[in-house]
Amino acid sequence: MPPIPSVYVTRFFQLVTNRRFAEAERVLLRLRQKISTTEWNTGYFQALRGMLLAQKSNDDRYAFLSNMNFKNQKELQGHRREFLRHARNKLHADYDRGYFAAWASYMRVLAKLEFADDKTKSKHQAKKEVKAPAKAEKKVIEKSKEKTEIKSINEAEKQIKAEIEKKETEKAEVTERIEPRQSTLFDYSKK
Repeated sequence: MPPIPSVYVTRFFQLVTNRRFAEAERVLLRLRQKISTTEWNTGYFQALRGMLLAQKSNDDRYAFLSNMNFKNQKELQGHRREFLRHARNKLHADYDRGYFAAWASYMRVLAKLEFADDKTKSKHQAKKEVKAPAKAEKKVIEKSKEKTEIKSINEAEKQIKAEIEKKETEKAEVTERIEPRQSTLFDYSKK
């Protein structure tokens, strides 16, 4: 499976699910810049675009997302297994396998998100008063994780830019050593 930056993908899924479309589009653009253009990656990326458009339009034509119960873990796991089965099927083209892999990843993230179904509702109701401060603390922790992820992404981008500049400088130095420099009037006046 070709490498897809999971940090961007997970963040994208979180943003789309929380209906923060402008940020999701920015993450999608970054992701597009990061991935190589293979059939598998193209299918994966198109699935992400489709998810964004389906959530954004909130139209009944996209019945899969509108009819899906995000709180039902068993349903999400069932969809994930189905998508994984298609993603691993060698009869499908690479584009299709990438497409199904994106949907499987989305189901995995949905199952792990905060609003996933609790095992027992009675325990949930009994702990409701205790969870209120815990949820606030969890949000603070998630925000700090997001900031840390953004910082690490920015640092990685800076490091990549620095490496590119360094390679370009080295390349320019090598070409200066190889190609003889044309003499100028300034050079003759020194003699």
